[in-house]
Order: sequence, then structure tokens, then C-alpha cells
Amino acid sequence: MDSADIDGYTGPWIQFENESKSAKPSAEEMEEIEAFMAKKKRFGKKTEKEELEERATIHIEDVYDYQGRSFLHSPHDLDVSLKADYTPNKCFLPKRVIHTYTGHSKALTAIRWFPRSAHLFLSCSMDSKIKLWEVYKERRCVITYMGHKQAVRDINFNRKGDRFISCGYDRYMKLWDTETGQCIKRFTNRKVAYCVKFNTDEERSHLFISGMSDKKIICWDTRSGSIVQEYDRHLGAINTVTFVDNNRKFVSTADDKSIRVWEWDIPVDVKYIAEPHMHAIPAVTPAPNGKWLACQSMDNKIQAFACMNRFKLNQKKVFTGHMVAGYACSPDFSPDMSYLISGDADGKVFIWDWKTTKLLNTFQAHDNVCISTLWHPHETSKVLTAGWDNNVKLWD
Repeated sequence: MDSADIDGYTGPWIQFENESKSAKPSAEEMEEIEAFMAKKKRFGKKTEKEELEERATIHIEDVYDYQGRSFLHSPHDLDVSLKADYTPNKCFLPKRVIHTYTGHSKALTAIRWFPRSAHLFLSCSMDSKIKLWEVYKERRCVITYMGHKQAVRDINFNRKGDRFISCGYDRYMKLWDTETGQCIKRFTNRKVAYCVKFNTDEERSHLFISGMSDKKIICWDTRSGSIVQEYDRHLGAINTVTFVDNNRKFVSTADDKSIRVWEWDIPVDVKYIAEPHMHAIPAVTPAPNGKWLACQSMDNKIQAFACMNRFKLNQKKVFTGHMVAGYACSPDFSPDMSYLISGDADGKVFIWDWKTTKLLNTFQAHDNVCISTLWHPHETSKVLTAGWDNNVKLWD
């Protein structure tokens, strides 16, 4: 360490005695690293082959009738007209269960009528399967669609019913052919979609929108598989998206406890509703006449919003009595607009008078949460309920 010794001076950077410069991990550290890498590989990106495992099982023999029409064709030999413009004059309260559809092994998440005729309905469940059922005659399960790796969150038919879109917690949205069960396309932006809706306009029937967990509403094109528009103004995960005003506008609700109204294809909201007393709205149903929205609020109320020209809350139409806090129980209207129906967290079904908001009837429908209720659009008193006891029930 003598600085006068010019050749032998090492300064402060000299090595320690017996110092080793190799940075190889020890045997213990090596074991840890290998275990971590094996785990990463197991949960890492799936191979292409694993992802392409969509399939469907058809459960009925008579897929085509004597005229070559498939099961998607609505039957004509019933005592009720299934034409699109037919609505019954007077509806009545359902009294008893006439059929129980069993087949799902876990809780149901959504049920949807086949568009226009409603002679079939689609159900999706936490067992990651989607099933199509008959409403009339033998009431069989027609076809089971399997393609999601995790629970299916939402399903929606296009305007004709020959295709439908599904979204699941595996972060995929899939477009299916209803009749053959073939998966036509997959869509993903690596986020979970909480709701999907097709645009039912003739020119825009190839577009659908999805409400995502990353606060965005995304419009997709089913022909190219690409994103067409993003609506990015909410401050929380999107819960529902509902078309109003002949599909010229749509309404979205989110976890930020607000409601936003959008013009189609304009990514800035035209109306924003958020009051200090408002709660999150996890389920919204439009009325058959297109003038009202029934919004299931987390404070155990259903509130009615007028959605014709000025979008505003009707203070007088508030429906209470049921317990839905924490669940997205979707309500529904009777086709003649005289009743409003909803399930609740205890598995009961509640029916209110739409004009007076008076509670008319309650009955126990399921052993667990009754997550969805649907009133048949052409029948006077047929109601479909789906519960977390894995069953769908048809009431009359």
C-alpha cells in the first residue's frame, strides 16, 4: 500500500485474500430457482393447441324436421303465436313451477331468450358450459357448448339468433354458431369482460360491445376480429351496457356508482349521472316499449329511469322489499308492462305492479340466490328463473 512504489501500488481496489469472483448460485438457491421456473412454465402461456379446444355436443336426434328446418326454426303448432310483434293483451302472475331444467353442475350466471320467438333459451354457468334448451314440447337440452376454461360471465344473441357471443373469466370472448356449435372467432384484450351485447341494427349487426374490468367499453367487429371503438370514461369496472333509443344510444353502469349515456360511435358520454346517494347498479333491463330502464341498485331497490328524450330518474317508481345487496340479480318486465319481476339473494321471486310500485306476490323459487328472471315475451304468465342451486325453472 505504499504510494511511492509506482509499480507495486494497488490502491483501495485490491482483492481480498481468497476472494472468488464467480457469481454462481449455491445449491439451495439453485433448487429455489428451478422450482420457480417450473411453476412459471406450468401457469405460463398456453400452447396454441390447448387454446383451440372448443367443442359442442348435440343432445337431440331430430336436429332437422321433415322440411329440413333446424331446431332454430320456431314451431307453428302451439297454442300461442311466437311472431315478433305479438304481445299478449293482459298478463297474469305465475303460480306454480311446471318444469325444472337440470344439467349444469355449478351456479348459473345468465339466461337469455332466443330473439323474436323465444322458443329456446340459452344458459351459462360457473361450470364454464353454455347450454341451449327447449321452452316447449319435451323441454330437452338441445346442445352444450364447451370452450371456456373458466366460469362464463355473460351471453348474448345477435339479432337473428343464428350466432351468439359469450364472455368468461378466462379473458376470452367467443363467437359461436348457435346451430352447429362451432366457435367462429375469439376476441381478447387480456382483460375480463363482464358483459357483452350485440348491436341489433341491421347495418351494425356484426358489431358488439363489451364492458371490461379495466374500466373500458370496447366495440368489436366480428368480421375482422379487431377493435373498432373504445369508450374510456368510467372510473370503475363496467357492470352493464344497455342499448336505448333504437340502438342510437347506449347506457353503461359501473363500479364507480355512475350511469353514463353514450351516442353510438362517439367516445364521449352525452350524459353523466352520479348522485351522492346513488349505489352501484349491477343489472339493468330495458322495458318492452323502450321508454324505461329498470336498474337494480345495491341498496335493495329497483329504480326506474325514463330513457326517451331526456334521461332521468323517476322518483316515484322505486321498487323495494327484496334483498339483493352484493348480487347482480337481473329484473324483467312482463310483455304488457303491467308487472316488474326480480329474484333476490334468498332465492325468492318478487313481483310488483309497475304502475303503483306495490308488491303483489313473492314465492320461494330456488334454494340459493335467484340470479335472473325472464318473462316470456309472447306468453301471459310464463316466467323463467335461474338460481345458484344449478337449476333453471319454468313457472306458469
